[in-house]
Amino acid sequence: MSAPEPAAEPAPEPARSALPGPEPVRSVPPAREPETEPAPEPATGPAPEGDRLHVLLRAYEGRAAATGGSGRDPVNLPMIRHWCEAMGDTSPAYRGPAATAPPAMLQAWTMGGLSGHPAGTGRSAAYDEMFALLDGAGCTSVVATDCEQEYLRPLRPGDRITFDTVIESVSPRKTTALGTGYFVTTRTDVHAEGELAGTHRFRILKYRPERRKKDAERKAPARPRPVINRDNAGFWAGVAEHRLLIQRCTDCASLRFPWLPGCNTCGGAEWDTVEASGEGTVFSHVVMHHPPFPAFAPDGDGGPYAVALVELAEGVRIVSNVIGVSYDRVRVGMPVHLEFLVTDPELELPVFRASESG
Repeated sequence: MSAPEPAAEPAPEPARSALPGPEPVRSVPPAREPETEPAPEPATGPAPEGDRLHVLLRAYEGRAAATGGSGRDPVNLPMIRHWCEAMGDTSPAYRGPAATAPPAMLQAWTMGGLSGHPAGTGRSAAYDEMFALLDGAGCTSVVATDCEQEYLRPLRPGDRITFDTVIESVSPRKTTALGTGYFVTTRTDVHAEGELAGTHRFRILKYRPERRKKDAERKAPARPRPVINRDNAGFWAGVAEHRLLIQRCTDCASLRFPWLPGCNTCGGAEWDTVEASGEGTVFSHVVMHHPPFPAFAPDGDGGPYAVALVELAEGVRIVSNVIGVSYDRVRVGMPVHLEFLVTDPELELPVFRASESG
């Protein structure tokens, strides 16, 4: 007589936390991956045929990514307050003498800040070796895809935080809209006063960037078009005539720029215009490095370019580009003079030219 088959085990229920407070405790849902691929499972399957790199990468599963880590500060009320203000969380559970930390701050207590963690508590040699393999295979780019958190006990001011991180899984090679690479999942176990308080799973995609096809016939990028309305139409009409017009209040004679419907000195609604001489100096400036925008770069490659607040000889200031010198030679106080730059057949803009001697 054959033995009865064992009953099927019921599916496990989602993890729940018994943390007090009005905020429901839940894991952060994983973000969707690029539409070309379904979201990867944390567990890894057999390597695709010919994917020798995945075989090497899987050898790192289960190895430590960081050990003996400790939080730079104990759980504390100032950090809780700053986090709640930034997130707009006004829950009373996070204030007062019985306050607890918001559960979603779990990772914040493990971060090393700009100066990093103390010596001996950073990334492990195994983690660096794994990344070196990926970099060597051309997977030099990285993007975070999702994280999952599980909360086991509340964190209270004064709790000392320690943590360990393990390389949990490396996916088979995946092709996404960004490029082809591997999803790497790490799990960080966070302890408070030696007691497991929660886990933080973090998944990244290390990938080889997809090469963009060069299009010889691609149109040059165009600058954004200015918004022209009844309040500033006169200014743009002047630009079309190569004149930089400044508004002047007919009640108090105050000059104003940019154009406004009323005087910000006396409130008068009537005005006329004064044509600027075109001479000015750089009052302040910034250099735009990122994101690259070829339409704004003199060389058309989207490289760094200078944006200045120019003080005109008449006393008002205007934001514009500085041309004629390299972006790294623009200086406060540099004399400049007005020019009109044709950016495309449909747009002409006032810019300011400096000279190397300036």
